[in-house]
Amino acid sequence: MAIDGIPVVGIPCDVFERGLHPFHGVGEKYIDAVAHGAQALPLLLPATGGGRDLAPLSELMPLAALLDALDGLFLPGSPSNVEPQRYAGAPSVPGTLHDPQRDAGTLDLIPLAIARGVPLLCVCRGMQELNVALGGTLHQRVQEVAGMRDHRASDHHDRERQYAPVHPVAVEPGGVFEQLLGPAPFAVNSLHAQGIDRLAPGLRVEARAPDGLVEAVSVIGAPAFAVGVQWHPEWRFREHAASVKLFAAFGAAMRSRNAARTARTTSGGVLPACAGKGQSAAMAAPGG
Repeated sequence: MAIDGIPVVGIPCDVFERGLHPFHGVGEKYIDAVAHGAQALPLLLPATGGGRDLAPLSELMPLAALLDALDGLFLPGSPSNVEPQRYAGAPSVPGTLHDPQRDAGTLDLIPLAIARGVPLLCVCRGMQELNVALGGTLHQRVQEVAGMRDHRASDHHDRERQYAPVHPVAVEPGGVFEQLLGPAPFAVNSLHAQGIDRLAPGLRVEARAPDGLVEAVSVIGAPAFAVGVQWHPEWRFREHAASVKLFAAFGAAMRSRNAARTARTTSGGVLPACAGKGQSAAMAAPGG
């Protein structure tokens, strides 16, 4: 899919109940950030797992073919947690919100997207999915882990207070985040109970919270931009320099892929799995 050179970014939907019916959807703040921060056309992707009113979409919507039609993949945050059986974790505390229909699609999409050179940006739950999809595990309740702070935001606060910066993150030296954002610590918001426990073998830590919790990662050796962050850079992204740079870098990587796909479509060729500039090049030139 190509629309006058504008890259198209797929955003997997959450599944949630409204009244008596299940719906698929994505928060507006995520759509706003990828549309205006990354300068891309958001395309909402229904969850592929079967549900109360939905037969599984896996046969109708082959994931490889879907990714070949996209210029990027953005995994947003969500109130739900990744199901613990996906990473051999202990059963969740009763009442924990899960989204097995989202899990069914995203955990397969992630490794395929990386292998096919599709630029990837993962936020909050999205970063947790990235870690699980590549073989890592999660803390289900970070606030109960010895030595860790409570990274949740209170439900009693308004949105301004919930999304206010509450702790700094330290950027790891020598990584893509240092190249993109510089070496200095910066403050981020914190609205999560889950967090990375055992890091997946294919990931590199890019930033940590003061208690040592992983706050950002990159995919080692990825052929295109592929990073995840635990905080919410989409929230009022225009007001935060780090968020502006992050979404601009994601957009630059998507435009590179879009240009390569358009050229090959015009010439009648086939897009190779790793068409697009490497991750370091994409992050070094976030302006595109």
